[in-house]
Amino acid sequence: MATRKTSLYLFDVDGTLTKPRQIITEPLKKFLLDEVKPRASVGLVSGSDYAKIVEQMGGESVASQFDYVFCENGVVQYRAGELRSSESILSCLGEQMLQKVINFALRYMSMLELPAKRGNFVEFRSSMINLCPVGRSCNQAEREQFSVFDKEHKIREQFVAALVSEFKDTPLTFALGGQISVDVFPTGWDKTYCLRHVVDENFEEIHFFGDKTEAGGNDHEIYNDPRTIGHRVTSPDDTKQQLKECLKLS
Repeated sequence: MATRKTSLYLFDVDGTLTKPRQIITEPLKKFLLDEVKPRASVGLVSGSDYAKIVEQMGGESVASQFDYVFCENGVVQYRAGELRSSESILSCLGEQMLQKVINFALRYMSMLELPAKRGNFVEFRSSMINLCPVGRSCNQAEREQFSVFDKEHKIREQFVAALVSEFKDTPLTFALGGQISVDVFPTGWDKTYCLRHVVDENFEEIHFFGDKTEAGGNDHEIYNDPRTIGHRVTSPDDTKQQLKECLKLS
């Protein structure tokens, strides 16, 4: 029988536990902490930094109730609200390589014609560079507008293809990030990175729930990893339903 000591349930955040960049609903939060956590260890694994995850979980008092919070694909890890470890993309790749990527990306994005462009096109995080053609300063309506435009015109897919072509001989990986951006990180620093932090816990089962599981999505590697049981979801409601089926809850 699965227990908190034998099973771990890991969740992507955007599109899995929340709508993109939105806050988790009270019913789903209560379900995770009151129904799932007593039966299995629970963790979050996101490309976002800790501050964004805390915001989407409805505050640090909620985020700290998860056994694990793996920020930036697990390169930064918290346990029960306490920072345990972190790595730096700058130390890994060096300033020269980072500037080459940023300069290329800015040139590429400057040529795009989109329904809207705002500010904060490049966000530097501990473990990755987040590139956003519409600009992370966009409001929710502009975010949704870009998402629809992107699905039709494949803006981000073409951006990733250009990055892969330009930096094919470098140890870098490029993946669609969330709803509006592209993540750039050292190869191997995808979401499977978080699994190294739980090796000593000897879990018999590690389940992962995510929505961007297709090739090129930032859930793809961990969803397909032989160490996990992958669950492809389409929404927070779908996540809840699949959890009920896994745990045999009514």
